[in-house]
Amino acid sequence: MNRSIPVLLLPLIIQAATAQTPYKAPRGSGGKPDLNGIWQAMNTANWDLTEHSSRAAFSSAPGAIALGTIAAEPGGTGVVEGGAIPYLPEAKAKRDANFANRLALDPEIRCYLPGIPRANYMPYPFQIFHSEKAIFFAYQFAGAVRNIFLKDPGPAPIDSWMGQSVGHWDGDTLVLDVTGLDERTWFDRAGDFHSDALHVVERFTPAGPDRLDYEATIEDPKVFSRPWKIRVPLYRHVERNARLMEFKCVEFVEDLLYGQFNKKP
Repeated sequence: MNRSIPVLLLPLIIQAATAQTPYKAPRGSGGKPDLNGIWQAMNTANWDLTEHSSRAAFSSAPGAIALGTIAAEPGGTGVVEGGAIPYLPEAKAKRDANFANRLALDPEIRCYLPGIPRANYMPYPFQIFHSEKAIFFAYQFAGAVRNIFLKDPGPAPIDSWMGQSVGHWDGDTLVLDVTGLDERTWFDRAGDFHSDALHVVERFTPAGPDRLDYEATIEDPKVFSRPWKIRVPLYRHVERNARLMEFKCVEFVEDLLYGQFNKKP
């Protein structure tokens, strides 16, 4: 009997064997995976973490009809594990009120710093810089930054927009433990929110030459009945001229925030 493998099956066998082999990222400083680069999410999580259809963003806002598709939101399959966010009943009512009034309340509209995890899946790139002794995240939106502690300094002294991040490596995965987050940030434009008790654990795992698998476990006993997770792939910009552009959006919201104080002729 001829026990040789048919030549036509060899590509399929090689592909199957490759799929079962975990991706081994190139090593950087200190022998850890090299995560340096400009990364960006390619989904609709910033509009709504959960599955949603296309809809008018601000149908009741004056002038919204004249904006056409600029005032519309794209549909998306959602990034929440299990599909639904486990709100406590009173918190769910607040989320619904946030959604109904999101044009007036969404902190992104006012150019507030986005917080964590939202900064990682907004429709703007961010850059990771790291070496054996330091890790730094720079975000295009509003010039937000994070300096990652590699030794736990203890509880955050105050709450801040981007919180306090403490990092360590779990094999090839960069794990960031984030606390001290300002309760005024939202998770998305749909009104999903948290309290000052928010605790986020992020995991950045190389999954290909230019892909990171991003996972965030979210815990907030004041708002949610249990911890829950989101999963988002992040993609590296590979253009030769790739770089973060400046988007200091404060100047675009000054009239929105302080227009009532302008002197009237």
